[in-house]
Amino acid sequence: MIVREPLEFRRVPSALVFMARAILTPRRPGWQAQPPPLAARWRGHRVGGAQLDDFFGLTGLRGHATWPLLYPHLVAFRLQMAVLTDPGFPLPIWTALQVRNHVVLQRSFDRGAVLDFATRIPAQRVVDKGAEIDLHTTAHAEGDLVWESTNTFFYRGRFGAPGDASPLALAPRVEGAEQARWTMPAGGGIRCGRLTGDYNGIHLSDWYARRFGFRGAFQHPQRVIGECLARLPERDHPEPLRLDTWLKGPVYYGAEVGLRVSEASAAVTFALHVDEDARPAIVARLYG
Repeated sequence: MIVREPLEFRRVPSALVFMARAILTPRRPGWQAQPPPLAARWRGHRVGGAQLDDFFGLTGLRGHATWPLLYPHLVAFRLQMAVLTDPGFPLPIWTALQVRNHVVLQRSFDRGAVLDFATRIPAQRVVDKGAEIDLHTTAHAEGDLVWESTNTFFYRGRFGAPGDASPLALAPRVEGAEQARWTMPAGGGIRCGRLTGDYNGIHLSDWYARRFGFRGAFQHPQRVIGECLARLPERDHPEPLRLDTWLKGPVYYGAEVGLRVSEASAAVTFALHVDEDARPAIVARLYG
């Protein structure tokens, strides 16, 4: 297998560049037996300024103990976008859907910390109705690993016989009572795109989202996860702190949502339901 040199970024990866690259690369290599040998690094991101303020404004996590767990998940998504739109990536980004996030905060950090991000593709698999590709991202501060995530993207299509499912594929059941109900914001897609680099039209345009079978544009899932975390009861979680999330359906702008929560000694599981739907749109487990 040919191993390419990682993409290197010394400043914020430009959404204009990688989205243009996605548009101007209509032909892709196609599904291969092994994960593509792609990787990217972005050094020197300082936590703070307008990006941190946007993060707090979008998620409601200002002053919440879990904000360092989620902050890199939004900011470092630009690096994943750079990999997903690389001409060597096998499948077009326009057909990708996030289905799982598994995020670990190894050690907390604060405003002013300097983070070095790296992304690679450790695994892929053929599943029922399509294929999954995992992107693994890390954040180091002063040489120490402080955060990491595995983000799984699903591509619908025929890629061969299904193999073994990911050991992380099965979401927990949430039996707890509803603890919060609210109306999702009616906008903010561009603001969230500015933070994540994800300007996919399914988050910005009802017309565009309907072309893919959705009833309208819907929220970036990272933002929705933040809104859920902000409504959980505050409790002490030992580090490393982990958040496993299963993304099962869209959360539309302006939708009425209800959050069911189940607490145990070591973990909090929660499920977000949209417009009285009995099936959750998001299921997650937070534990240390």
